[in-house]
Amino acid sequence: MDVLKLADLQEEGNESYSMKTAFQEAVGDSSVKVGRVVIRAGETVPLTGVSKHRENEYSIILKGSLVTEIGDEKIRVTAGDATFIPKGEEHVATNDGEEDCELVFVLVG
Repeated sequence: MDVLKLADLQEEGNESYSMKTAFQEAVGDSSVKVGRVVIRAGETVPLTGVSKHRENEYSIILKGSLVTEIGDEKIRVTAGDATFIPKGEEHVATNDGEEDCELVFVLVG
């Protein structure tokens, strides 16, 4: 078993979010990536355009809330919610709250 401390992982991101990847592994033609993202209060990710992944995205919201835009649909997710975004689906996440939003994600594809 591997145990990693989030505090020891390299942080990436910009002024609107921070991300730490805990595990990333390729298995045959598939890959798995697990990490944590914090989207700061009042920020949108990505800053411009949309996010789109080659993998299915699974997330669990640990703290705060987000409004996720997928096409013309806006969906609010809050702490305790789990989400699934199919591979290739364009999306944008906005933290319109007053506290940072923290989530754990798994990309599988």
